[in-house]
Amino acid sequence: METPRYTPSDIQGLPTLPGIYLFYNHKEEVIYVGKAKNIKKRVSDYFAAGKVHNLKTARMITHIASIAYTALHSEYEALLLENNLIKALQPRYNILLKDGKTYPYLCITNDRFPKVVITRKTVPPLGKYYGPFTSAYAIKQTLGVVKKLFTSRTCNYNLSEANITQNKFKVCLDYHLGHCKGPCQAFQDEISYQIEIDQIEALLKNNFASVKRVFKEQMLAAAQLLDYKQAQRFKEKLMVLDQYQEKSLVINPLVSDLDVVAIISDQNHAFIGYLHIKQGAIAFTQHRVLTKKLEEEVADLVPLVVCTLRSCSNSSAPEVLVNLPMNLTVGPFSITMPKIGDKRKLVALALQNALLCKKDFLHQKSNFQEKPNLTLVTLQHDLKLKGVPYWIECFDNSNIQGDHPVAAMVCFKDGRPSKKDYRRYHIKTVVGPNDFASMYEIIKRRYSPKEQERLPDLIVIDGGKGQLNVALRALQELGIYSKVAIISIAKRLEKLYFPNDPFPLYLNKQSPSLKLLQQLRNEAHRFAITFHRKQRSKSTFHSAWQDIPGIGPKTLDRLLQQFASPKAIQASSLAALAAIIGPSKAKLLYDYFLAQTILPEDRSQ
Repeated sequence: METPRYTPSDIQGLPTLPGIYLFYNHKEEVIYVGKAKNIKKRVSDYFAAGKVHNLKTARMITHIASIAYTALHSEYEALLLENNLIKALQPRYNILLKDGKTYPYLCITNDRFPKVVITRKTVPPLGKYYGPFTSAYAIKQTLGVVKKLFTSRTCNYNLSEANITQNKFKVCLDYHLGHCKGPCQAFQDEISYQIEIDQIEALLKNNFASVKRVFKEQMLAAAQLLDYKQAQRFKEKLMVLDQYQEKSLVINPLVSDLDVVAIISDQNHAFIGYLHIKQGAIAFTQHRVLTKKLEEEVADLVPLVVCTLRSCSNSSAPEVLVNLPMNLTVGPFSITMPKIGDKRKLVALALQNALLCKKDFLHQKSNFQEKPNLTLVTLQHDLKLKGVPYWIECFDNSNIQGDHPVAAMVCFKDGRPSKKDYRRYHIKTVVGPNDFASMYEIIKRRYSPKEQERLPDLIVIDGGKGQLNVALRALQELGIYSKVAIISIAKRLEKLYFPNDPFPLYLNKQSPSLKLLQQLRNEAHRFAITFHRKQRSKSTFHSAWQDIPGIGPKTLDRLLQQFASPKAIQASSLAALAAIIGPSKAKLLYDYFLAQTILPEDRSQ
């Protein structure tokens, strides 16, 4: 059932409830996502007679063809949905709040004898997660301190009571180095192991006092027993803990968990400094630069920015401090502006970081405008191009004896990969191993009139004179031969071929121009090979299981979308398979697995 749509002329039918609204253009593309306490009132403001809008908003309104909405229970629910839709749809007139990279966490697993591991994925049922950490260096440094102070296993053994009783495992090198006390051979019981895990959790929560107290008690107990060697070990652990605590940025132990957000803005950008405080210590920091699309007011951006940053740091703090005069509650947290005390100092620190972020951004922007990429300038000079090649596209083919022929195009902008512009192609018109015909087809498809939104400054072909000639023929037939520069780069001797020139160009092996072209060629080759392997693996997967009665290609595609590999599918339970393809087909597939002793991809061995 399709979602009902409204036009700008019949918005009186919109509800007066909180929720989100979506603006669509004539191409059925979402161009804006917004939230509102009152959907009807908020949307009506855009089309009110006599309402004066800035130029960007007025332009957006002219592109609105239809309006959809979703009514929700509260403004907080609307905020969360708006945040998710903006990330998923990336509308043209919304500020794009991307999560950025995935930050690492320390996870204490839910095993019988828990492990402490580094991960970038959070799956709550698998264990307790601490972080995120700002870098791999920071998390490895913390894990190093944990290993110096406590012992825990690193193996993947299933340390069930039955396995340990049956003596199935042997101690590893960690036991002999003193990093593990050997629970796999019952050298350490579960209670004493859990006590150390509890202390590790206290350390990761910045509860240094409780950990120090335990070490001091153990040191004094060892001294009273005249075991001075053991007492010295605990003393050294206290020294390691003191050094680690000094490096931890403790603000005030009496300050509870907080989020601190400072925003400053100019006409086109907003600059954000973010601090996440856990038990009085700075646990996570981040800087953001947002491009404003509709000249939004800074106060209107605060709830959405806060929601995004809290999800990025996995925060559940009940209070958010900001540098703007605000006092409101959004779902499970409140947003306030402190005026005095330690909280005001935290806001000042976040504001300082926002100002530094603005300074760095403006400095980089001015450098980019005043100093074009020197490698690209060198490349322009070496290749005798008319302009600096800011936009370069490189093509490569991949097949094995003509099987599963594919091609790939990678795009570099300002000398760096622009992965959102990468393209992958299935070869459709070529039979057998014919690289020339494949290159002709791909160039013809890539620069067809439908795709000619903008031509690159330079096209690079991975191959020799033959591949270049067929690419030239495709460009001539499309009528754009004189509009774009094109070269090919041959492997081994790194020959550069130009149109209508029988002699190749050789660049110095240390030339930044040649290194950039090699990087382009290698990236195109990697991208094409990866795509080809995926298609070959998918074909092998289908051919290996196509003889199962009642299981067709569409069913296998659905399974492959849910599981990472055929091996993962075969290792799945009957219930997991039934949840995806239904109980009857799952039973057929499960019975087939039971009859097999090797994996499908290994049958030929």
